[in-house]
Amino acid sequence: MSYGLEAYDKNGIATPLKVLEEAEACAICDRVMALRASPDADAELAMQSSPHLLFPWLYDLATHPKILDVMEQILGPDLLIWSSQFFSKDPGDGGYVSWHQDSTYWGLKPNTIATAWIALAPSTPQSGCMRVAPGSHKLDQLPHNDTFDEGNLLSRGQEVAVDVTQMLTIDVELRPGEMSVHHVALVHGSEANTSDASRIGFVVRFIPTSVQQLGGRTRATLVRGQDWYGHFLLTDPPDGEMTDKGWRTVKDAKARMTAVLMETADQKSRHRSHRSTDRGGGSD
Repeated sequence: MSYGLEAYDKNGIATPLKVLEEAEACAICDRVMALRASPDADAELAMQSSPHLLFPWLYDLATHPKILDVMEQILGPDLLIWSSQFFSKDPGDGGYVSWHQDSTYWGLKPNTIATAWIALAPSTPQSGCMRVAPGSHKLDQLPHNDTFDEGNLLSRGQEVAVDVTQMLTIDVELRPGEMSVHHVALVHGSEANTSDASRIGFVVRFIPTSVQQLGGRTRATLVRGQDWYGHFLLTDPPDGEMTDKGWRTVKDAKARMTAVLMETADQKSRHRSHRSTDRGGGSD
C-alpha cells in the first residue's frame, strides 16, 4: 500500500517525505540536544512552548519551502502555523503516547488540519516511532478517556476508547531529515524508546486560514498566502533567540490555548456526564 502524498486523502498520512539532507537534520538535532542539556530551565521549557516563536533557526525549519509546499498541496495556499512542539524520548525513560486523535481537545473546526512530524534523529520501532492506523481519520471523532498516566507524554493521557487491535496499523519509520504528515483525526500513538539513542521529533501543526478556534481566540503565524478571515491573532516570527518579546508572545499564546483547551475538555466532560445521566448512570 502506498503512503505517498497522492494517497493522503485516503490514508490520512503521507510518509516518508524528505525535506532536509541528513547532515542538516543532524546539525539541528545537535543544537536541540545542547538546549536540552542546558542548565537554563527556560531552555527546556522553550522546547514545549511553540519553539518556532523563540528560535529563528526553528522558525526557518518550520517554514522550510519543501515543508510548506507539501502542506499547501494538502491544505491549500493560505497557511497558518497553529503551534509547534518537540516530542523527545530518551533511552529508558519509559515515555509513550497512547492511541489517540489530535482532534479530541484542540477545538478547531473544520478538521482540515495537518501535522508535520519532522525527524531530527532516527525514528524507528526500537526508538519509539509513531504508529498510525491508516484510514482511521474517516471514522470522524471517536470517544476518548483521560488516563493522566504518568508515563504518557500527552497532557491528559487521552486514549481512544476503541479496540485499535482491530485496525490496520503501521510503524512510521523516519530517517533524520524525513517527515510524515498526518490528519488531525488519524488514530496514532507510539511506544517507549528501548534503543540506545534519543528520538527527537519536531512537530509543527498547520491549519488553513479558514479554520476557526472554538471557545476563544488563539495565536497563529501566517506562513504562506493571505489571511482572508482573521480568525486568529497573528503572531510575528521571532526577532531573536529567546528574547523578552518572544517569551511574552509564547506566554500569551500558551495562556490563550490553555483556556481554550480546558473549556473544550470541560464541555466534553459535561456532555458525557449528561449522556450518562440520561442513561441512568450505568456501571461502566
